[in-house]
Amino acid sequence: QVQLVESGGGLVQAGGSLRLTCAASGRTFGSYAMGWFRQAPGKEREFVATIDWTGGSTDYAASVKGRFTISRDNAKNTVYLQMNSLKPEDTAVYYCANAIFGSATIYEKGYSYWGQGTQVTVSS
Repeated sequence: QVQLVESGGGLVQAGGSLRLTCAASGRTFGSYAMGWFRQAPGKEREFVATIDWTGGSTDYAASVKGRFTISRDNAKNTVYLQMNSLKPEDTAVYYCANAIFGSATIYEKGYSYWGQGTQVTVSS
């Protein structure tokens, strides 16, 4: 079992920044890829960013590339999502997820554990 707890969400004005944190426990964090997904009201959950087990390989959704940065600290069992230049369309509940394997993946089916989510609201 893996427990994932997200934090760092909140209300921010357009153009602002937030850093989300996901703390993991329960199995060897450093062996598995991690990802961030989000779900806006009335929409399906979508991929945001992923990072492999080493932290050396990342991938991003086109909508956030250049604005968001995913990183991890395996010593602290933590993954981060730095979000800059936020837009109202970034408003959503953000979920971190623990992958089945060590390789980064953009697909939901590649993740076996999910956090409860943290709300991010960007005002215009």
